[in-house]
Amino acid sequence: MSVRSIAWQMVKAHRLGFVGAFIAILCGTAVVAACGVLMESGIRSGVPTERYAAASVVVGGAQVVQPDGAPFMEAKPVGSVPTIPVELAAKIAAVPGVASTAVESTFEARAVAADGTVWQALGHNWESAVLTPFDVREGRAPDGPDEVVVDAGLARRAGVEVGARLGVMTTSTPTTYRVVGIAGQDGLAKQSGLYFTTTQAEHLSGEPGRVRAIGVFARDGVDPSDLAERIERALADDHVTVAAGEDRGGVEFAEVGQSRVMLMAIAGSFAGIALLVAVFVVAGTLALSIDQRRRELALLRAIAATPRQIGRLIGLETRVVASAAAALGAAAGVLVADRLRDGFAAIGVIPHDLALAVGPIPLVAAFLLGLGAAQLAARVAARRPARIPPTEALVEAAVEPREPGRWRGVTGAGFLVFGAALAVVPLFARTEAALAMTGMSVLLMVVGVGVLGPRVAQPLVGLVARPLAAFGIGGYLAAHNSRANARRLSAALTPLMLSIAFAVVNFYSQTTIGTATRQEADAVTTADQVLSAPGGLSPEVADAARRIPGVGAVTPLVRTNVITVSGTGEAVHVTRSPASGVDSVSGNLDFGVVTGSLDDLRGDTVAVDGESGDDVGDEVELYLDDGTRTTLRVVATYERGLAFGRYLLPADLARAHSSTRTDTSVLVRLSPDADHTATTPALAALSDRYPGLTVTDRSQLAPAERAEQRTQFWVNVLAMGVILGYIAIAVANTLVLTTAQRRREFALLRLIGATRRQVVRTMRAEALLLVGIAVAAGTLLPAVPLVLLSIGLTGSPLVAGPLPVYLGVVGFTALLGFLAIGLPTRLSLRARPIDAIGVRE
Repeated sequence: MSVRSIAWQMVKAHRLGFVGAFIAILCGTAVVAACGVLMESGIRSGVPTERYAAASVVVGGAQVVQPDGAPFMEAKPVGSVPTIPVELAAKIAAVPGVASTAVESTFEARAVAADGTVWQALGHNWESAVLTPFDVREGRAPDGPDEVVVDAGLARRAGVEVGARLGVMTTSTPTTYRVVGIAGQDGLAKQSGLYFTTTQAEHLSGEPGRVRAIGVFARDGVDPSDLAERIERALADDHVTVAAGEDRGGVEFAEVGQSRVMLMAIAGSFAGIALLVAVFVVAGTLALSIDQRRRELALLRAIAATPRQIGRLIGLETRVVASAAAALGAAAGVLVADRLRDGFAAIGVIPHDLALAVGPIPLVAAFLLGLGAAQLAARVAARRPARIPPTEALVEAAVEPREPGRWRGVTGAGFLVFGAALAVVPLFARTEAALAMTGMSVLLMVVGVGVLGPRVAQPLVGLVARPLAAFGIGGYLAAHNSRANARRLSAALTPLMLSIAFAVVNFYSQTTIGTATRQEADAVTTADQVLSAPGGLSPEVADAARRIPGVGAVTPLVRTNVITVSGTGEAVHVTRSPASGVDSVSGNLDFGVVTGSLDDLRGDTVAVDGESGDDVGDEVELYLDDGTRTTLRVVATYERGLAFGRYLLPADLARAHSSTRTDTSVLVRLSPDADHTATTPALAALSDRYPGLTVTDRSQLAPAERAEQRTQFWVNVLAMGVILGYIAIAVANTLVLTTAQRRREFALLRLIGATRRQVVRTMRAEALLLVGIAVAAGTLLPAVPLVLLSIGLTGSPLVAGPLPVYLGVVGFTALLGFLAIGLPTRLSLRARPIDAIGVRE
C-alpha cells in the first residue's frame, strides 16, 4: 500500500481529529481572503461619479503622494483636493480623439438662507455644468458677478426661487446674490451646487489660473479608456490624475482616494495579524491532532517506517484536509469581506457606495497561504514523531513527553525576549509607533508562551494543583490529570490566553492614547473661549475678535496634515501626520517650547516636535495637505506634539493649501480686567456677520488626532471582533477535541467506581484550572506593555479605560471554556462505560 493510500485511510479513520484542523484552516483562510479582497478593492474599486457623469475622461490633481523610490503601499493620500493649471486644457485638446474639454473651478461655499440657516455647498463656474450634465430648468445662466444658479436640490431645501436673494459665504462675510436660474431636475445625492460666471468663480476660488478638474469629451467611436491612456502619456510630466469609468469618482470625491489608501493599509496590517494568528492556531491544532495519535505513529516506526515516510504521511494527511478547507475558506472570504466592508462603511472609514472588487488573485493567494501554513505547521508538528528511534517508539507513546525540544525552547524564549524589548519602546518615543509596538509585543509574548508550551504550563499547574487537590475527588483527579498531561493543557491554554491578551491590548492601548491626547490638549490649551463654525471660520473672524474690548489674545487654528519622507533607496518610508497652522499662540496655546521661538513662525518656516530629531535652523522637506512639496526652515522645537500635531505651520501657509481656505477655530484669551458678562456676548454677536459661528469654552476644543483616533479605535474594535471570533472558534475547536478524545479515560474512571457526577466534577475542576491560568496569563502578558505605554504617554502607571470591558472579555472567554469542555464531557458520558472503553483511540 502506498503512502498516499495510507494517508487517505488515516484521514477517514480519524475524522474527528482532523475536523479541528479543517475548521482552523477554513476560518483562517477566510479571514486572509477577506483582507485580500479588501486590499484589491482599495486598488481597483471606486464610487459612481456625480458631477462628471457626462465626461468621458476627467483630469485632476495627483490624489496621493508617492515619492520616487517609495513602494506602492507607502503612498499616502492628500487631505485637500489639489488644483491643476488651466493651461493643461489646451494640451489635452490636442490629444487625438478629444472632441472638447470643459474646465471646472470648485471651491467650498455656504449658502445662507433668509432665516439664517446655513447650507454646505460647492461653488462652480457655470461652464462646468455641462460635465454633469446640468441645464437651466428655470430662468437662465448667470451673466453678472452678482448672479448665481442654484441646483434644484439646494433650491428646494433652502426654499429659494428664481428672482430670490441668496447669501453665499466663502472666506468672508456673506455676499448677496440674485438667483437667476435653477439647474437640473432633482440635484445630486451627495452635494449641492452653486454656479457663478467664470470670472466670479475664479475670484471666489482664490486660485487664479488654476482649476479643480478638466472634463474631456471623446469623439464618436473613441473608447474612454484608450483616450485616458493617451492623455496620461501626454501629461506624464504634469503630476496629474487621469480617470475614466468608475475612477472618475476618485477625482470628484477626494475622500474616496483617502478611503482607498486607508482601506489598503488597514487590510494589509489586519491580514498580517490574521495570518500570524492563523498559523499559530493551525499549528497548535495539528500538533494536538498528531499528539493524540502518538501510539499509532509509534507503531508505524516500530514496524520499520522511516522518518521520511512518517513525515511524508503526515504531510499528505494535512494536504488532503487543508486543500478542501482552504478552498472553502477562500470562497467564504468573499462573504467575510462583504461584512467587513459594511462594518468599515458604518464607522466612516470608507463610503457606503464603495463596492467590493472581487478578483481571482486574493482568493488564490489566500488558498495558497492557507495550504502553505498548514504544510508548515504539519512539518513542525511531525518532527518529533518522525525522529524517535523505533526501539523507543512504543515507550514514547505510552507516556506523554515531558519537555519540548531544545530548539522549541530557544524559539519560545526568543519570542519572549523580542516582545519584552518592544514593550519598552513607549518609554523612549511618544509616537504612533509606540502604540503599534505595544500591540506587537503582546502578540509576540503570547506566541512565545504558546511555543514553550509545557515548560510554562507545568509550573503554573504546580502553583494551583496542590490547593485544587484538596477539594474532593474531582479536584484531586483534575490536579493530577493536568500535571500528567501538561502538553494537552498547554494546547488548550494557548488560544484562551491569546483571546484575552489580544482583546485587552487592542482596546486599552487605544483608550490610553486617547486619554493621553486629551490630557495634553488640556495642558496645551490656555484660551478662555473657542470660536468655531461648521465648514470653518473666515480668516476675518480672528481680526474681528481682536477688536472686541476685553480680548487679550487671539489665535487662529487651522487643522491640517503633512506628509514626510524618511529613508533612502528601497527603505523609503512615507508618513502622514496631523499638523496645525497657528498664529500668535501666546496666551492661548502652550506647546512647551524647548528651543527657538514660535514668534518666528511666519513665511516658509515650521516648528517641530522634539521627537522628530530636527533642530532650529535645519531645513525640513515635506508635503503640505494638498500634496505641494516644500522645504521649510525649523524655527522652534516643542515637547507637546501629541494633541495638536507634530508640526506647526504658519496659519497663512496651512490655510493656503487647504480646500476651504478657512480657519478650523479661533482661540480667544480674555484680558485679566475683562468684563466677561460683556465680552462673551460680544464674541457671540459675531454670528450676525458670520452665520453659523458659535462660542464655547476651551473644553470643547478637540485635539488634532481625536477624530482619527476615534476612527482608529472603531477599526481596532471591528478587527478585534473578527480575530476574536476566529480565536473563539479555535478555542472551542481545541477544547472540544481534547475533551472528546478522552472517552476511554472517562469510561475507565467509571469502570473503576467513579460516578458520572464525579467525572463531571473532575472536568469542571479542570476547566476551572484551565480558565484560571488563561485569565491570569492573558491579563499579565498585556499588563506590563500597557503599563509601560501609560507611563510613556501619561506619566501614570494606571491604564486608562473602563473596567467592564475587561470583565466582559474575561467572562466571555471563561464561558466559552466551560461550555467547550462541559458539553463534550456530558455527550461522552452518555455511552455505557463497557462500550466506550472499547472504542479506538
